Amino acid sequence: MVVTGKGGVGKTTVAAALGLLAARRGKRTVVCEVAEQERLAALFGVGDVGHEERELAPGLHAVSVQPNRAKEEWLHHQLKSATLAGVLGGSRMFQYLTAAAPGLSELVTIGKVWDLAQLERRTSGSVFDLAIVDAPSTGHGLAMLRAPGTYANVARVGPISRQAGIIDSFLHDSASTGVLVVALPEEMPVSETIDFERRLADEVGMQVEQVVVNAVYPQRFGVEEAERLRSLDGRASPSARAALRAALAEHERARGQRSHLRRLRRRVKAPVATLPYVFEPELGRDEVELLASELERRL
Repeated sequence: MVVTGKGGVGKTTVAAALGLLAARRGKRTVVCEVAEQERLAALFGVGDVGHEERELAPGLHAVSVQPNRAKEEWLHHQLKSATLAGVLGGSRMFQYLTAAAPGLSELVTIGKVWDLAQLERRTSGSVFDLAIVDAPSTGHGLAMLRAPGTYANVARVGPISRQAGIIDSFLHDSASTGVLVVALPEEMPVSETIDFERRLADEVGMQVEQVVVNAVYPQRFGVEEAERLRSLDGRASPSARAALRAALAEHERARGQRSHLRRLRRRVKAPVATLPYVFEPELGRDEVELLASELERRL
């Protein structure tokens, strides 16, 4: 499951909640962060995750994919020798050439995720029922999903082409891979989600399976109730007026969110689910558990 969306919409939190939900249902699950991100560690109150699998909760593991390590693993697999892989991988010329190759970092990253999703892995480690990718934001996420097909077409023959073709076929198999987009009920994230669904189909040939709109404010008042609150403002004490204005400001924000939510549902083909705004200054394990329960009800 590839989880993407505009930056700052809560992709990591949703990916973690999906992972907890899958683990509750008895699936051995791994959540993969890319580009050496380490946000999951803070959510679950553990130390840095790193490139090897680390257990976050019963049945739930995490990996922070490091492109250079993923590149070394690919070399080891192709050369069948850890020594040769180490010599070549440590070569300054090899590092220079691979750094200059466009899309190679995305290819080895998605290759590592592909390996984690296999029942027979090419690298050592646990076997999982489900791999959830906390993917880059939408534009970079498209580049990551495009990379295997691009390399398979450019290389045409040889080990890179074969491996890239296998990964590309896995990504395009809807029985094996799904794409979930996280958005906020705001103008820019909604517009980017609409655009991403179109570009994913046109440029990659894949479909969005699900959209999750995160941080939706509750609708506490109806129209008549809001008008009554406005009418009380001038007759209240200063502290009561401040409370009324705060309540009305939240009401207006919730109204605006629902307008964006309606536009999203009209414009995308994928089903849209919502998650509530969590009124906590910092999110941790308890809040992720709460969101996992909400996902269980809504998906």
